[in-house]
Amino acid sequence: AATAAFAPSAVLPRAGSRAAMSRGPTMQAMSEAIPFMPKPANIDSSMPGYAGFDPLGFSDYYDIKWLQEAEIKHGRVCMLAALGMMFPEFGTLPQFSKFSTNPLQAFYDVGPAAWAQIFIFIGVLESFSYEKIYYTDGAPGDLGFDPLRLSTNPASAKHYAAAEVRNGRLAMIGFSGMLHHAILTKQGPIEQIVSQNFYP
Repeated sequence: AATAAFAPSAVLPRAGSRAAMSRGPTMQAMSEAIPFMPKPANIDSSMPGYAGFDPLGFSDYYDIKWLQEAEIKHGRVCMLAALGMMFPEFGTLPQFSKFSTNPLQAFYDVGPAAWAQIFIFIGVLESFSYEKIYYTDGAPGDLGFDPLRLSTNPASAKHYAAAEVRNGRLAMIGFSGMLHHAILTKQGPIEQIVSQNFYP
């Protein structure tokens, strides 16, 4: 009887029951962009330019379609702004020939009438955009403007949609850098590079 206590059991537990008992908590999906943070719940890889990046959790509190629209708009504006920061140093239209090539000074050279036109245009564009975001099923950023017909092929449309978002993000960073250096050097980006005025 004493040795029977140390004998192996005649009936072993089934593998399935053992696995069920040893099953622990499931791993939380992590962000591709920031591996130590949870994956954002409301964004996925089907979205153009998806990178799993939302460290502040905006997608948990704001409408995701509105956020996509805002990113695309800001990217488009900054792509134009980055070009506008450099272009006057190469050439200007006759009516703007006396404007400064320093972007900050040019802001004041334009005058109130031109800025009024810009803000009116922005207001009209925003009114159409608001209608599209909340009352239609259109894709974010789709204004029906495609003169080169790049979106006729679904594969190319997906490629260019992602490319626009990525280039827009790069332009937002690039424009911010050029503006920052214009504040420090009082020069346009090309003039600053030519004069090697990197450390004001």
